Amino acid sequence: MSGGAHLPRGLHLLADFHGVDAERLTDTLAIETLLREAARAAGATPVGSNFHPFGPGLGVTGVLLLQESHISIHTWPEHGFAAVDVFMCGSARPERAVAVIEAALQPVSVSRQEAPRG
Repeated sequence: MSGGAHLPRGLHLLADFHGVDAERLTDTLAIETLLREAARAAGATPVGSNFHPFGPGLGVTGVLLLQESHISIHTWPEHGFAAVDVFMCGSARPERAVAVIEAALQPVSVSRQEAPRG
């Protein structure tokens, strides 16, 4: 982002990934790495993160803070489900982040919602 006031306009994507293999939804480090790869693919800049595992075989919740906003994930391996939230402003491309996450998680199905912000 360049100097000057930044307008609060962006795109907020919500993606529900169903039918994901449980082992893809339990590894906290792999999930954080995936979200960082997704941010890079979208042209976004990470500025912080916090990821929390709920224990062996259980889910992960995490957020990657971005200069352009955030990517968050919540996983339920026992249900083969992950909820992903991608909000980016500026020239970042949130749909690219969702595509990277989808390719890695390999869900059986995906439902998406899109909300322009600002």
